[in-house]
Amino acid sequence: MITLIERAATFPKRTAIKSGGHSYTYQTLLDKSKDVALSILDGQIDLNGARIAFLVPASFTYAATQWGIWRAGGIAVPLCEKHPLPSIEYILNDTQASTLILSEEFESLLAPLFDKTEIRFIRFSEITAKKGELPDVQTDRSALILYTSGTTGAPKGVVTTHDNIEAQITTLVESWQWNKDDHVLNVLPLHHVHGIINMLSCALWSGACCEFLPKFNPEEVYQAFTKGEVNVFMAVPTIYFKLIAYYNELAPAVQESISKHLKKFRLMVSGSAALPISVLEQWKEISGHTLLERYGMTEMGMAISNPYNGTRKPGHIGQPLPGVEILLGDSDHQPVQNGEPGEILIKGPNVFKEYWNKPKATEEAFTPDGWFKSGDIAIWDGDSIKILGRNSVDIIKSGGYKISALEIEEVLRKHSNIKDCGVVGIPDLEWGEIIGAAIVSETDDFDVEELKSWLNDKLPGYKTPRKYLIMSDLPRNVMGKVTKNNIKELFTNNQQN
Repeated sequence: MITLIERAATFPKRTAIKSGGHSYTYQTLLDKSKDVALSILDGQIDLNGARIAFLVPASFTYAATQWGIWRAGGIAVPLCEKHPLPSIEYILNDTQASTLILSEEFESLLAPLFDKTEIRFIRFSEITAKKGELPDVQTDRSALILYTSGTTGAPKGVVTTHDNIEAQITTLVESWQWNKDDHVLNVLPLHHVHGIINMLSCALWSGACCEFLPKFNPEEVYQAFTKGEVNVFMAVPTIYFKLIAYYNELAPAVQESISKHLKKFRLMVSGSAALPISVLEQWKEISGHTLLERYGMTEMGMAISNPYNGTRKPGHIGQPLPGVEILLGDSDHQPVQNGEPGEILIKGPNVFKEYWNKPKATEEAFTPDGWFKSGDIAIWDGDSIKILGRNSVDIIKSGGYKISALEIEEVLRKHSNIKDCGVVGIPDLEWGEIIGAAIVSETDDFDVEELKSWLNDKLPGYKTPRKYLIMSDLPRNVMGKVTKNNIKELFTNNQQN
């Protein structure tokens, strides 16, 4: 039995979800997720690991759909609301999804697939109350496939089991002292562990309430804060940057009211990208809170965290979470001395099972003795870990997303007037990094605005380059390989000029 769902029966009357102006109890969530499960099963006894994709808004609908897939014995494959159709098709094809559950707002986006694929489409609005028995789902089964960009370009499906998910939840519940009286405001997309595990699942494990805003809006976030219900908030640095900018435009009396409410919060967390110290300091001045920074990845949930009680060092990610082993290793994956840089290596029940249908990539992700290789370089600085950067220039972290430069380059090279290109991350205070594309054109009068328009239906907004350089050739080393650090310097110098 899936413990997360089993626990819900112990607090049936408590509010589990708030979304769209409605409140939903744990019993309502159990009832609706059972209806979803029986609809997917459609007479079968057990889905036995069939991949079930779903494209629904961040809301009660999402929680009921995800739980319904799990209760039917399926593997949940959440799709990103912001992805264009080609990105969605890639995931559907890669997972060989048998069913796609959708809500009405995505009908027009998905319509081209209705007659083109054998996938069964279920509209959430048409799911009605049903009677029937559900399978007994063992917790060592695969539960979730989340897609993450990697150095190979094409996104990889990260497979986690119910046991992995439970380990990811319980270590945070213990470390961050989640309890049934918590009320978290969730403004993050639900195809990443930050929104799915750290907020939604931790809240539902604890008997707490998860409130959704379907889209981030600073005014609506502050309105939710000043109602006096929310006491936990988690976001990426970009969101805190925007909240600070909005706050600074408000009248002093409004600022005072907001700050008064924020100081009553129990916990505020920042993650998914490096938090600029200036943002941390400004938010502390507004809210009275030193944001808790933590470290995790799709492949492992959270692994390292600053303390809930105790000193939080700016620019540091803290110590290993309970049940998680951390090693900083050299190029041979041997421990480095304190104060020396090493790659973060992780072991624990939180670490993912495999990359979907990619045994070679899975094998390469681990050392011979079973440590997961994060690709992030860090040092022990006293009693806390400080990240120095990635060992690959092909991963860009922007607004909490981990983005493959190679994936974007593959799309750009399909443009008829692009001969070659190099995509890099450019340091940016608000976004952590923004995407820059150096273009070698086939023509002398390359039209950047036409390129932006061309990219609209080929890449989601967060993967679309924000800065462009038109060049006669890309910088290369003696072996002919593009030197991306040189491209980064060109963008940085261009910004300063």
